[in-house]
Amino acid sequence: MYRIFLMILIVSLYCASPLRAQTEDGQNPLMADPAIFFHNGVYYLYGTNGRGADNGFIAYTSTDLRSWKAAGKVLTPGDAFGTRGFWAPQVFMYKGRFYMAYTANEHIAIAVAGHPLGPFRQEKQVPLEGPVRMIDPFVFFDKGKIYLYHVRLREGNRIFVAEMDSELTAIKENTARECIYAEQGWENTEDAKWSVTEGPTVFKRGSLYYMLYSANDFRNPDYAIGVATSTSPLGPWTKDPANPVISKTTVGMNGTGHGDLFRDANGNWQYVLHTHFSGTKVGPRKTAIIQLLFSKKKNDPLVKAAPETFRFLNNIK
Repeated sequence: MYRIFLMILIVSLYCASPLRAQTEDGQNPLMADPAIFFHNGVYYLYGTNGRGADNGFIAYTSTDLRSWKAAGKVLTPGDAFGTRGFWAPQVFMYKGRFYMAYTANEHIAIAVAGHPLGPFRQEKQVPLEGPVRMIDPFVFFDKGKIYLYHVRLREGNRIFVAEMDSELTAIKENTARECIYAEQGWENTEDAKWSVTEGPTVFKRGSLYYMLYSANDFRNPDYAIGVATSTSPLGPWTKDPANPVISKTTVGMNGTGHGDLFRDANGNWQYVLHTHFSGTKVGPRKTAIIQLLFSKKKNDPLVKAAPETFRFLNNIK
């Protein structure tokens, strides 16, 4: 009788464990490269569609970051540049309209809409011109200037920045600067010839500019997130010696990376990211969220993740 009771107790605890609930209960958006845009009390979730990255972009909405509703397609091939590989969207507001910077056909394009749910369109369906293939855009506004952080596919995936024109239709190539490339052990654990740094997110706190970025190939279990700082949006950038900030060690899941930072309704800094589908399967990648903390103490990491806040975005309706 005691053995039966013990077995029931073990099974009950296993089924009720937070990690099991996070990974198996509910329905995950299956978004890679996710981004969350918070506007008028609503969280809008976008990302690379794990069910079909050639079909444009879909979105989900939430008012509490817990329960999510499918909002349908927000950018459709034919309405804007691209026929395949719709990756890594970022949505932001500019001059009273909503813009989506995204990757398609391994180029960067920017579409516009009157609402966060689109439809996002381009009058001229063209990408931004650049000297090489460019992916993973992040548009950043600072002191009257507009900066496009992005990845150039040249001798590896390398993160660059360049100023943009006021209409968001072109980059000023003469201002382009390299920011980050993989040079540290944690950034290239497989010693790949084509090393990878990608998925930049840039923000400012006080006098410092912070860049969150991902390193390693996304299929590598060691795909992880680091942080670098600068006193200028153009760099140079200094990597935190405590990197990585988020990794499989932090959250217990492989392939943690390429997300977006946002501030929630309570003022907390949250980072939405993707992980591998499981310990043995890369895709479709799963969408998760974790809170970030900032330290002012000397010798502390500049940015810390709070592992106890990590959870998958389930409860899709």
